[in-house]
Amino acid sequence: MVAWSQLILPILLSGVLVFVVSSVMHTVLKYHHRDVKKLSNEDDVRAAIRKGNATAGMYFIPYCADHKEMKSPEGMRKLEEGPIGLLVLRPAGPIKMGSFLVQWVAYALVVSALAAYVAHSTLQSGATYLAVFRVVGASAWLAYAWQSPSDSIWKGQPWPVTIKVLLDGLVYAALTAGAFGWLWPR
Repeated sequence: MVAWSQLILPILLSGVLVFVVSSVMHTVLKYHHRDVKKLSNEDDVRAAIRKGNATAGMYFIPYCADHKEMKSPEGMRKLEEGPIGLLVLRPAGPIKMGSFLVQWVAYALVVSALAAYVAHSTLQSGATYLAVFRVVGASAWLAYAWQSPSDSIWKGQPWPVTIKVLLDGLVYAALTAGAFGWLWPR
């Protein structure tokens, strides 16, 4: 069996690799920049939201407390009129990228640790590079990317965005798997 102490280095290395490569992917390649759109009346919408005193949180428009309310004539009218959407609001104020980046690094380390757990539970010391790559890669890809199809199904995220997220996750998973395959105890 592989000792947990032998997995610390691959966990740390893969977390750092994912952080660096994802930073390059999102700041240099910029292929996610068209994932969101600007409303033509953004200032009016912002003013309406401020007027409603909405706090940070997630809102569904039109809101229905239950299925019965959604099927009511008023609920049906609102659905027919549109728009239908999910609105996520953050607290007002400047965006502080530092806290986002710290959370992203922590997330990458947690994914690496979970992938290490799966590999630790299924592989022995001396496992081949390919065996480690397959187990770690599959579990890391599941963690990094596979919530996204559910977001397209239930939250209306456009499918092209989901495909990009799946591909991003595949890159992150390959980096994670490669680090583990390379550093797996022999």
